[in-house]
Amino acid sequence: MTFSRKILVGLAAGIATGLVLGELVAPLQIVADSFVRLLQMTVLPYVTVSIISSLGSLNLQQARLLGLRGGVVVLGLWAVAFAVTWLMPLTWPATETASFFSTTLIERRPPFDFVALYIPSNPFNALANNVVPAVVLFSVIVGVALIGVEPKDTFLEVLRTATKMISRATHVVVGLTPYGLFAIAAVAAGTLTLQDMQRIQIYLVTYVAMSMIVALWIMPGLIAALTDVRMRDLFGRLRDSLIVAFVAGDLFIVLPGLIEGCKDLLASHGLAASPSGSDSAHITAGPDVIVPVSFNFPHAGKLLSLSFIPFAAWFSDAALRLRDYPQLFGAGLLSFFGSLNSAVPFLLDLFDLPADTFQLFLATGVINSRFGTLVAAMHTVTVAILGTVAVSAGFQWRFRRLMRFGVATTVVLAVTLIGLRVLFATAMRQEFAGADIVYSMQPLLGGAPAAVVAAPPSGAAAPAPGASVLEDIRARRVLRVLVLPDRMPFAFQNREGGLVGMDVELAQALAADLSVDVQFFQTDLNALAGLLATGAGDIAMSGVAVTSDRAMGTLFSAPYLDETLAFVTRDQLRDQFRTWDAIRQLGNVRVGVPDVPAFRRAVASRAPALELVPLRQTDQFLTGRDEVMAYVLPAERGSVLTLLHPSYSVVVPQPDTIKLPIAYPLARSDERWVRFINTWLDLKRRDGTIDALYRHWILGEHASPRTPRWSVVRNVLHWVD
Repeated sequence: MTFSRKILVGLAAGIATGLVLGELVAPLQIVADSFVRLLQMTVLPYVTVSIISSLGSLNLQQARLLGLRGGVVVLGLWAVAFAVTWLMPLTWPATETASFFSTTLIERRPPFDFVALYIPSNPFNALANNVVPAVVLFSVIVGVALIGVEPKDTFLEVLRTATKMISRATHVVVGLTPYGLFAIAAVAAGTLTLQDMQRIQIYLVTYVAMSMIVALWIMPGLIAALTDVRMRDLFGRLRDSLIVAFVAGDLFIVLPGLIEGCKDLLASHGLAASPSGSDSAHITAGPDVIVPVSFNFPHAGKLLSLSFIPFAAWFSDAALRLRDYPQLFGAGLLSFFGSLNSAVPFLLDLFDLPADTFQLFLATGVINSRFGTLVAAMHTVTVAILGTVAVSAGFQWRFRRLMRFGVATTVVLAVTLIGLRVLFATAMRQEFAGADIVYSMQPLLGGAPAAVVAAPPSGAAAPAPGASVLEDIRARRVLRVLVLPDRMPFAFQNREGGLVGMDVELAQALAADLSVDVQFFQTDLNALAGLLATGAGDIAMSGVAVTSDRAMGTLFSAPYLDETLAFVTRDQLRDQFRTWDAIRQLGNVRVGVPDVPAFRRAVASRAPALELVPLRQTDQFLTGRDEVMAYVLPAERGSVLTLLHPSYSVVVPQPDTIKLPIAYPLARSDERWVRFINTWLDLKRRDGTIDALYRHWILGEHASPRTPRWSVVRNVLHWVD
């Protein structure tokens, strides 16, 4: 059996194993990680030695020619990636959406340090920490310096021997590829769930389709149109490396294989002859130089990720205009010299797009990273072959062949774009179901939705004379909790009328720790202080913000959470609330605020020209019953409301972020009761309960029920639960 067939058998066996065993294959992750690390082990030494030896063996004229003509090839491939990125949004239909609160709304990201990434103060530290751009730059500088050193033949021979030694070690590890890919494929097939991908499936389908066209048609077609290397020969020689790159999602580990494959293809087609006017008879190491050096520059796989910025604009109903694309391509190209995870948030900020959409980008990485790596691998091959041909022999411009390729590519792209547009508008058309997500959320700690009484019973305000709140609770064996209506996500009623939310679960946990039952009584904010003072309620748990006005009449617990003041406004108006400077420039516009003096003071002190309109119910604004431009609300609550009203967005104005503490109003000014609640909150914070509930109810973690990954042993044979 050939090695390629062994790889395919290992890949197929891994997928089958994952489908049969499902999540039971998770222990194979150790094998998959070990295989990838073994492949990575020899890559940086290979890159370093290869660049130095290959550049050092050239003369200045050859090096200059290599840089100029190789650079033209790279620019051409960048143009292809930009063109495809510009075409992708043409397939997306109109939609409305929203998301839970994300900490990215208020996070400050570190600036991109271009110097630290590319200029190594200590090259050995860069080698030890896998800082590839810094290692490549160091190797290029040393290699260029070696060009003018004489004598250098002995040193070059040592470097060539080292290259062969490392290459041989790499081949030993590559021999394990069928087994490594078996583990990688098994883990992916057994644990990957498409549940998280439903919201972004349009982008996933578009990215996969267009990346396949770029990797399997456009780039190989350019090679076939400009050289004598046919597509069949190309894929026949490089198939193994392309499969490994795709399955592992890592270009770095296949660089040695791509280099050797390109050298074999060039040699077999007689395309390594020296350019006219050069001093040496042959340039035999073109890919040895071009591949490692081009790794330092953004490849087409990275540049296709620029399509996420138009997607984020489409997803959040923002406008990314045609005139914005030159800025997108320019800023994206420069920022993609670094990490994608640093570049994408920067670009989202640059175009005033919601920062929380970055979480969607991370979710797409599970699938898109593999197709992006396939594009990156083919980009590397294209640069190596076309760059070497451009330097060694020059292109033979066969205009008829290029014309046929151009027409065929236009047809392929047109059919794909039209087909995707029709698919998204028909079979994959989805209505946003944010309300279903919110109202179907279930308690995290294993309890059940609670019942709520419209008002405290008439005899509830009769505490025993001189008894503390704790003694009263133990005597009646019931904890009385006051809740305010519609305080998402702290306390609200689901579609079945059950009371759910973060504070509802904390109230149930408090009652369990006191070994008593819990009763919930609904009241309003005006009556809250009186009911607590008379003992009709023991504690109010509804995300009540602590203000100086409220603290004068009610005793509060220690704050257990901080919220962030924000503006909720229509999607098309959110840019006008990004900064306090922009808000001040709005002048005398109407903005709704809760009927809380602290909220009014916080906004009025920063934007005094605003006309602040008290609104008791947020729904007055979100349903259009009150004409205001925006509504002041904590971002954590506003984000949940945008799920119910997806045409609205939450904006946290910068740079002056305002924090609002929330705490529990307590009954009868009982200091012992206060000390107990504060101690209890500290315990719940330390054991992770508050953090877990925060992630569930406010960040939306596991908001929708998660079912185990489908597998044969679980769903067909029923061998496991």
